[in-house]
Amino acid sequence: MTKLRKASFDAEAFFAEAGKGKTISQYRKNQLIFRQGDAADAVYYVQKGKVKLLVTSDRGKEGIIAILGPSDFIGEGCLNGQQRRIATAAAVDECVITRIERKAMIAAMHAEEKISELFIAFLLARKTRIEEDLVDQLFNSSEKRLARILLLLANLGKEGRHEPIVGNFSQEILAEMVGTTRSRVSFFMNKFRKLGFIDYNGTLEVHSSLLTVILHDTSPDGRHGRELVRD
Repeated sequence: MTKLRKASFDAEAFFAEAGKGKTISQYRKNQLIFRQGDAADAVYYVQKGKVKLLVTSDRGKEGIIAILGPSDFIGEGCLNGQQRRIATAAAVDECVITRIERKAMIAAMHAEEKISELFIAFLLARKTRIEEDLVDQLFNSSEKRLARILLLLANLGKEGRHEPIVGNFSQEILAEMVGTTRSRVSFFMNKFRKLGFIDYNGTLEVHSSLLTVILHDTSPDGRHGRELVRD
């Protein structure tokens, strides 16, 4: 008698379905998912759309610290004893997000190895991204930082091909992410468009040729990288 094999567990499908301790919600553009200072009692799994994480200083200054998308988690700090949210999460565009209560997430990771693997893979990728962001801020010019952010938003690092950037990433938002002024972002965006690195006709489309700005010490206009002032 042939013994039937147990069907392979699909971790992504698990997060895409509502169930015990899991609820699925749709969010409109700019709608808050949770606010800085709220109780940290659940993990969120992004099924569709992009989410921005923002922090607000005691003086009221706000800054974007991350943009996350499909298959990413937000609010995972609650699994490490975090009692309050240290950042605000808001939808960049229309999102579908699964909320998993802290206890349900811990139980799921103990019960299914695939869930733990998926979550650990996310944490490692997130750690690498944070380290890259730090190096970017310390050593690269604002032009290179903007180019890298545009490539990341276009998912070029994951897919290896350019695609339209979904969501309304205004020059003010890009300036916050780069750590420079809106006028500098406007200058570089116009420059990238003239050089054929990006197209803008209702949607922003990034081409792989934009990698030139990041990979070479000489900028597309012929100046050497060391002559670029980091601002």
